[in-house]
Order: sequence, then structure tokens, then C-alpha cells
Amino acid sequence: MDNGSERARARRSVKRDAILKALLQSKSHPSAEHIYNLLKQELPDLSLGTVYRNLSLFREEGLSISVGVVKGQERFDGNVSPHSHLFCSCGAVVDIDGIGIDEELDIKASLLSGCEITGHEIVFHGLCPECKNKKERSGGN
Repeated sequence: MDNGSERARARRSVKRDAILKALLQSKSHPSAEHIYNLLKQELPDLSLGTVYRNLSLFREEGLSISVGVVKGQERFDGNVSPHSHLFCSCGAVVDIDGIGIDEELDIKASLLSGCEITGHEIVFHGLCPECKNKKERSGGN
């Protein structure tokens, strides 16, 4: 079997489909380990390496993005439309829709740096709604 046929077969695998479905259904921006633990009972022969390889393949194919490392684990997003994220100190990653591509920001960065800018990502740091509510209930500032 040639490499092209193997890739086509891999694209239709049960494991790959399950990993992609888990990623697309999650709003928590899961880590590979989270997806692995979620699917392990359903797919007992699934390995963590398989999850990582498929997540990498999804990025290459434009089906997912890596939002960065949070609390030591790379986190992934199946929503590839332009949007920003908030990283909370609890480890939550929250989508912020409506703040995405800003071509003026790319132009300004290019002018200031002398670099060719091909895009940007914006990450906010703060408190997710749950942590904000806990802080407010405890009387914190």
C-alpha cells in the first residue's frame, strides 16, 4: 500500500474520528491527556501517543489549533475561526469571540519591528466566571 492510501485510511480510522469528535465537542480546550482519559474506556487500545499524533495531524490539516501551554499541558481548540482566549489561574481557557484578526495591529507590529508579520494571537490573563464569582463571594478584590 502506498503512503497516500495509508494516509487516506488513517483519516477514516475509528480512533482518529473519536479524537476529533472529542476535540470538537469540548469547550474546555482539552489537553491530549484529557482526550486520552475521556476515550480510554471506549477505546481500550488507544495510546496517548496516538492522541498526540492525531492532534498534530489535525493542526497540520487546519482542523485544530494549539492555544498554548497551561499549567504544563498543551491545550487544543477545535474552533479554528479567528478568536482570542483568556487563561485563568485555575487552568481554564475561555473563548473570547469578537476579538480576532486585526490587520491594523499586524501592520503596526511590522512597522515597529521591521519584521514581516503573518498573523497574531491574543491571549488575555484573568479570572474565568467561576473564579470571579468565588473571589466576589469571599470578599476579595
